[in-house]
Amino acid sequence: MQRNIHLRRILAALSVLVLVAAACSSVRESFSDQSAGLAAGDAAPETTFAGATTTTAAPESSAEPDRSLVGSGGVTPVLAQPIDLGRDIIFTADLVVAVTDVVKAGEEATRIVSSLGGFIFGQHTIGAPNPQSVLTFKVFPEDFQTALDRLGSIGELRSQNVSADDVTERVVDIKSRINTAEASVERLRGFLETAQGVEAVAALESQLLQRETELETLRGQLRTLEDMVSLATIVLTITEDTARPEIRLIVTAYPGHDGAGLSCPGGEGLTVDEGGPATLCFEVTNVGDTLLTDLALRDPILDITIDDTIVVFGDPSATIEPGQSILLAYEATAERDIRTQTTATAQPVAEDGTPLPGREAAVTVTFFIDAVDPGGIPTFTEGLKASYKVLVQLGQFLLLLAGSLLPFIWVPAVLWLAWRWQTTRRRQPMTSAPLPPPSVPEPVGAGAKKED
Repeated sequence: MQRNIHLRRILAALSVLVLVAAACSSVRESFSDQSAGLAAGDAAPETTFAGATTTTAAPESSAEPDRSLVGSGGVTPVLAQPIDLGRDIIFTADLVVAVTDVVKAGEEATRIVSSLGGFIFGQHTIGAPNPQSVLTFKVFPEDFQTALDRLGSIGELRSQNVSADDVTERVVDIKSRINTAEASVERLRGFLETAQGVEAVAALESQLLQRETELETLRGQLRTLEDMVSLATIVLTITEDTARPEIRLIVTAYPGHDGAGLSCPGGEGLTVDEGGPATLCFEVTNVGDTLLTDLALRDPILDITIDDTIVVFGDPSATIEPGQSILLAYEATAERDIRTQTTATAQPVAEDGTPLPGREAAVTVTFFIDAVDPGGIPTFTEGLKASYKVLVQLGQFLLLLAGSLLPFIWVPAVLWLAWRWQTTRRRQPMTSAPLPPPSVPEPVGAGAKKED
């Protein structure tokens, strides 16, 4: 009995080993078939990440890259061909294309989308001086990649952004909430049919209205998601492919004069003694994408132009190419604190030297030079200069005082006339009523006689 049991166990173990060996052989053959398929140039299986499908191609050392996938502007379009995986995915894309004629390019883009069965969903166009058109298109997901390729080819592709949003879980959740809300609404309607009493009916109607509102909101959200899934969105921005001239000016300075601006560029700030020498450095750089000519430099504070500067390197009269710089120097004397206000301008031109109308490269930079009193005993010349400055300031003060008093010059004349009138009035004799004649005294003797 025990012998038979041992024999059965041995047979079972052998059977298991045979099955394991067969499975390993099958896996090895399958892996060999897949490796052979990849070696022959077949595509590897598709891998899905969050609704976005990526297909990894087998490497081919002799294959050349597809140059047609690179736009004229140097931007490689993103490949986002939708694949039906049974999931709800929203495809969107943003493209920026530069063209010579914005209106014609917009018409061509509309024709391209219409030929694929899509339609224009919105449009916003801006005219001169910087024309631009923003077009929103709706296309079927299966035509999404084709539309991107054709729209990107109408001009110079400046930028492209493609995204895929898997909303399968949101759709399932909303559908589940809709089913629950529908069941709740049906129950409340049943309760309302059998309700008795005004208060009970009013309470049920209020709850029913609330549930029906929530139900319609959920249905609206579901319709929005389904519409976004059923039609991919492409936002195309069409701009005018024009020159973008730009000039940069950097002003520095260092103390002293060397006659050639050998220490240029200098520092960002400068402090010198009053009346001391200082050299300003002007570095002009073409940082745009356009050729520049007719370089001009002007500073109303220093009262200088480009003809008053020293050329350290470069040729201001020649054409300045993008990235090229010109360094100029000017030797000044800091009699007082200086706050420069330097403006550099240049004329953009085409490759053939034709000026581009309506465009100019200009920049203004401010620089400070602090002039400080060196101290010590002043010389005779410095004292004479200081006295002259005091006299000039005194004269300026007197002129300012005279100018401020000029509007009131009539006041002294009026006061003098009033004084004269008052004096004349006091000198005139005073007139009054006539006085009675004086009485004559009678003689003393005559009075006595009258008494007798």
